[in-house]
Amino acid sequence: MTLSAIKEQIETLGGLINVPHHLYPTYGYSADGALPHIELDGSGTFHFVVVERGQELERRATTALDDLLYWIFDTITFSMACRFELDNRNHSQDFRRILFSQQEEFLGRININWQETKRTEHNLILTKHPFTDEVFNS
Repeated sequence: MTLSAIKEQIETLGGLINVPHHLYPTYGYSADGALPHIELDGSGTFHFVVVERGQELERRATTALDDLLYWIFDTITFSMACRFELDNRNHSQDFRRILFSQQEEFLGRININWQETKRTEHNLILTKHPFTDEVFNS
């Protein structure tokens, strides 16, 4: 697999949810600014890397393409869901209700398993930090 083949697959999947161009990662180089970039090493390992202000903040590695794609679309759909929530804010409820639901919906349009994975992650967050609608109703 090559970086250009990965890019093509990401853009095909991104078309299913109309990903804005500026949310796609870069390939083989960092644009900095916390925009993820993808690297592929000689052993076939994919690297998901986030650099901001010249500092590497995050690096995840995998040989499984599905894992890499999930990481990429987790980031993309979070940004898209944030925008959706802001545009559709309900001031009487915890903003995460719309945010989490929308992110899960976006992921589900690409891969139902990713939707379930994200729902499990969101539920784990909510067990520790439940929705707080009452704060928004004050």
